[in-house]
Amino acid sequence: MYKISKKNKNILIVDDEPKITEVVSALLESRGYCPFCAANGREAFEIFDRQNIALVILDLMLPDMSGEEICRKIRQKSRAPIIMLTAKVAEDDLVTGLNLGADDYITKPFGLNELHARIESVLRRSSDDLTPLSVKNSFNNGDLIVDFEKGDVKKKQKSVALTANELKILSLLVKYPGRIFTRDRLIESALGDDFDGDPRTVDSHIKNLRAKIEDNPKNPVYVLTVHGMGYKFGGEKND
Repeated sequence: MYKISKKNKNILIVDDEPKITEVVSALLESRGYCPFCAANGREAFEIFDRQNIALVILDLMLPDMSGEEICRKIRQKSRAPIIMLTAKVAEDDLVTGLNLGADDYITKPFGLNELHARIESVLRRSSDDLTPLSVKNSFNNGDLIVDFEKGDVKKKQKSVALTANELKILSLLVKYPGRIFTRDRLIESALGDDFDGDPRTVDSHIKNLRAKIEDNPKNPVYVLTVHGMGYKFGGEKND
């Protein structure tokens, strides 16, 4: 049975207090995660757009923009779970953060064991969520339409029958457009830890998926190969 280490999960820590980023980063490394640190919103978005971030730990008080604003902008393009770090204890502040799309919050000062438990809990809850921000998506002027709520995929207005694994892979790629996914990442995030087979099996799923949704599977426009790295989604979404 194919298993993947937590090392593949990247966690972004956004806090302008070096002591907090150092301690939380050390905690995450000791528990098998790969931490990235940002001291402000600009750095946070640079890292978020470059890396495949599985979870964001976000301080509300930052020098260049508020944590609420960062949360709002992340939610415009991703469902990556967000845990807010806050010294604010007013109920209205916490409700505002959760309404903006945060998955959980923890108040300062906090215990490392509590933070780790919340990280594990949020990641478990989000692991099966492959639904993109928009459940119905149209790409390249309606050439490809994907309705994730109904599990319906249409190519040139004709329904396409995808297998469960093909739909899971397509869902993940559409959820993070432009992100590069290795075979290991596709197995972990789309197919699940119980995937039983060789990682090269992913290539077969990709080949079959392309045969169903591409005009020319040898020159794809949706499921693109990034040589030496993996795959990414390249369709142009219509509003």
